[in-house]
Amino acid sequence: MSSASSFMDPLVHLLGPWSGEITFWSILLRLVLSLLLGAVIGWERSNKRHSAGLRTFMLVSLIGTLAAIADSTIFIESGKSGHFLLSAAVVIGASVIAVHSVFYSSRNQIKGLTTAVGLWMAALIGITLGMGYYTVALASFTALLCALLWFPSLELIFKNRSNHFEIHLELTNSVCLQDFVTVIRRLGLKIDDIEQNPAYVGSGLSVYTISISVSDQILKKYKSHAEIIEALKSLDYIYHIEEMMN
Repeated sequence: MSSASSFMDPLVHLLGPWSGEITFWSILLRLVLSLLLGAVIGWERSNKRHSAGLRTFMLVSLIGTLAAIADSTIFIESGKSGHFLLSAAVVIGASVIAVHSVFYSSRNQIKGLTTAVGLWMAALIGITLGMGYYTVALASFTALLCALLWFPSLELIFKNRSNHFEIHLELTNSVCLQDFVTVIRRLGLKIDDIEQNPAYVGSGLSVYTISISVSDQILKKYKSHAEIIEALKSLDYIYHIEEMMN
């Protein structure tokens, strides 16, 4: 039985009462599991070249586990509820780290959101392990890993068939923008917003972030964003064009 609750975790029932109590071996088990789960999530992030990688996720998960173990020990010794201050501090700390991992790229794209949420989730998984809820922690870890590994492909399919998308456009000359707008309209597309990117001032290129809506019914049915962008690449005055992905 878990030391902090009357809830009987299925894995505690399987392993024995010692795993739900605060003992040397149960603490060791929780710490090892915390490091392993954090390492797997961190490997997935670092494998995709994100700033927060293997060691960061391992440490965030481990800190959460240690804080929960300490809080559970204090709870047992004092007999008072509502004193899980260290766990709360870890959640706040992980949130701060997560916020600082989000940034704007030179192409006005928000980067690091998924990694930020992953760090926050790793801290919560660590805390859950530290409190002896092994099954809940493993289920949450599995859900997080599935979201990181499989959902991007599904998200890309939905995005590629949506009526709205954003492009990063680099023109050889600013005077060509009007020609580009004309071509867009002829294709049955609608420009919702055009924003010049100041990061490329002085580069010799005119760079824009453009929001586009697919208004033509035939285009909606048969053309994906990738096919539309591929067709636009044939224009001589376009130096580079790509869809923006958050």
